[in-house]
Amino acid sequence: MSLPHAILTALLEKPSSGLELTRRFDKSIGYFWSATHQQIYRELGRLERDGAIRALPRQGATRGQKKEYEVLPAGRAELARWTAASQDPKPMRDTLLLRLRAAAVVGTEGIQEELHRHLDLHRRQLAEYEEIERRDFPPGKDTVEDRLRHVVLRAGIDLETFWTQWLTHAIEELQAP
Repeated sequence: MSLPHAILTALLEKPSSGLELTRRFDKSIGYFWSATHQQIYRELGRLERDGAIRALPRQGATRGQKKEYEVLPAGRAELARWTAASQDPKPMRDTLLLRLRAAAVVGTEGIQEELHRHLDLHRRQLAEYEEIERRDFPPGKDTVEDRLRHVVLRAGIDLETFWTQWLTHAIEELQAP
């Protein structure tokens, strides 16, 4: 996935300003594709220059008013092309796993604490995802769009469930005599 496609997706869901996009990334898309405020603004400029989006006409006074963007037909076509294209899974890269491998050769000082810290972080993230699921996906909310969004959320829930189970096992394994 790339940032331009994430931005096009967010703007097709709802025309937004750069600030609103940043906030939405923090609350939804950012769970699986993060971007800084500066990256979002830089990409908005590029997408606008490329004719994929445009700033909506402003009404009334413009000084200090945020630019709000919408996706143009070229942007929608690019997102549809990208969505339909084949892409292989990316290899996993995780610093914690690399650090555990390194600990096997340099020693385990601090590893237990770090595993416990990660377990706590993943438990909190899992609880947050489960709360979003309870709040945003009640029974009966089953349009295709809702199901697609729910499937993405379920991926997050399943990944966090995996990490909490794996970390619990790793902690137990390393505590064994």
